[in-house]
Amino acid sequence: MAQDLIAQARAWLAEDPDAETRDELGRIIEAGDTAELGARFAGTLQFGTAGLRGELGAGPMRMNRVVVIRAAAGLAAYLKAQGHDGGLVVIGYDARHKSADFARDTAAVMTGAGLRAALLPRPLPTPVLAFAIRHLGAVAGVEVTASHNPPRDNGYKVYLGDGSQIVPPADAGIAAAIEAVGSIHDLPRPEGGWETLGDEVLDAYLERTDAVLSPHSPRTARVVHTALHGVGGDVVLAAWDRAGFPAPVLVGEQAEPDPDFPTVAFPNPEEPGAMDLAFAKAREAGPDLVIANDPDADRCAVAVPDESADGGWRMLRGDEVGALLGAHLVRKGVAKDASSTFATSIVSSSLLGRIAAAAGLGYEETLTGFKWISRAEGLRYGYEEALGYCVDPDGVRDKDGITAALLVAELASELKAEGRTLTDLLDDLAVAHGLHATDQLSVRVEDLDVITEAMRRLRGKPPVALAGLRVVSAEDLSKGTEALPPTDGLRYYLEGEYDARVIVRPSGTEPKLKCYLEVVVPVGGRDGLASARTRACEVLAAVKRDLAEAAGI
Repeated sequence: MAQDLIAQARAWLAEDPDAETRDELGRIIEAGDTAELGARFAGTLQFGTAGLRGELGAGPMRMNRVVVIRAAAGLAAYLKAQGHDGGLVVIGYDARHKSADFARDTAAVMTGAGLRAALLPRPLPTPVLAFAIRHLGAVAGVEVTASHNPPRDNGYKVYLGDGSQIVPPADAGIAAAIEAVGSIHDLPRPEGGWETLGDEVLDAYLERTDAVLSPHSPRTARVVHTALHGVGGDVVLAAWDRAGFPAPVLVGEQAEPDPDFPTVAFPNPEEPGAMDLAFAKAREAGPDLVIANDPDADRCAVAVPDESADGGWRMLRGDEVGALLGAHLVRKGVAKDASSTFATSIVSSSLLGRIAAAAGLGYEETLTGFKWISRAEGLRYGYEEALGYCVDPDGVRDKDGITAALLVAELASELKAEGRTLTDLLDDLAVAHGLHATDQLSVRVEDLDVITEAMRRLRGKPPVALAGLRVVSAEDLSKGTEALPPTDGLRYYLEGEYDARVIVRPSGTEPKLKCYLEVVVPVGGRDGLASARTRACEVLAAVKRDLAEAAGI
């Protein structure tokens, strides 16, 4: 067994073009560390609808140049089999460790395979890549990013020519083509022959960002912005300047790209502590809003002043921002009838459906992820609770944290002109449609078997009640429904004093079990808001407690 592992590792070593990972693997072999070799050679990183994502390092279970070259070769073979020989593939990348190397390797493989390749000019937000695919008429796009994952990770996200992320059966077709790749020594990888794009693509994207705002709308909102050490800072500044908003006050310690993310444990605005520096800057500068982008700037987080919150600032949930943007687009009149669809994922709040129905608009719920949301027929606006918003699907058919931030700032400016705030508008929506309160039970694990066991327990013995509310419907989403393709998840609808909904699913990008909770509490009028919020918090806490017990987590 040990000799087999060492033989596998030596064979890998002979192929690896990266001196850094060759040295790393050589040291492991020399040390005879079979446990570490076993972890790295236990299989291969699986290419799925999120592409590839994993920890950097040598071996097939890590992200490295060998894995990326093979993935690029498989994608190239798939594209040619689909009749796209000679087609253009656009490649973008963030500022993480190895991202530029992985992007160049992809360009070389595409060029060697007879496709045309174009690299974005430097590390740029993922939405710029998604825009460039449609703008340039490409047959596919690749973004090298691990989004908001820890510093040790990187990833490989694939889009097809419609500008949307891949979904089945394309993912399986590409995975099969990757599996068929032989030695990377046999792959033509020229030293050049691809195009490196200039700033004209970024300029075209920025011109498009202007279009999400209404002509002559107020642009007075003052913002503190953090890029969380990612690539969004310069693009946000340029978009703000073009739009005519006051220049954002930057969180200087996090404004420049840094692949080590030195000021945060996890570079995700949802994680505890990630926003501490932004809130400290807000207390100093006194803005109307705090806006954060994740490291590849496809997500947008928003915080508002709140005297009752620790430190005087409160992060809005993704569902709150999603509802605010939906209401703003209705108010702007950009979606006028049932042919215009608002869409969200099954794990997001149902409030958007109420907003769409009241406005006479179409509404669709999809599986989790923008690969599904972006495919809603007639899509005019889509969001998911994990801080992702698609406000200009004709330009970027994916989540875009920069255009979303612009629209939030426009909405805040309009409300400011009326002497009101985002919080006031959230109160209006609660009075009109009921208080839709959401929460999440999220468990990060070292051992993925913990997640498998929790799902097995819930499937074997579904709960009959949570927080005293009867479970009136328990669906195993792995079997699919009339509206949804199969996915690994469970959905419960609860009834009693209040209506509630719970969805349990393993994360597709992180070692987490995620449970999404929603309770809808009727609100008789503004005077009833405080008691409704108190009651909603109590019910959500009880659902979380009972669900954790049922799942054994």
